[in-house]
Amino acid sequence: MCLLLEAMSAQRQQWRHGYDLMKETGLLSGTLYPLLMRMTEQGLVEAEWHEPVQPGRPPRHAYRLTAAGFALALETTHGRGALPSTGAFA
Repeated sequence: MCLLLEAMSAQRQQWRHGYDLMKETGLLSGTLYPLLMRMTEQGLVEAEWHEPVQPGRPPRHAYRLTAAGFALALETTHGRGALPSTGAFA
């Protein structure tokens, strides 16, 4: 979860698609999507459907950190002695 928190906190106001998060974190879909669902249920991430940019494509889920999720990212990073922008989550 730390790797995902790091990736999402770097652009915390921006909606992110799961595929982009998979590419950035290296997490497989079988790991990433259950994490995103669990974090959404815990109030750390918010999710919403986004209409496709290209006609004929299906809507996609997009995710971003909530204030609680960003606070956890900061707390986790602080506990490791680094700032979120330093890439301290491994």
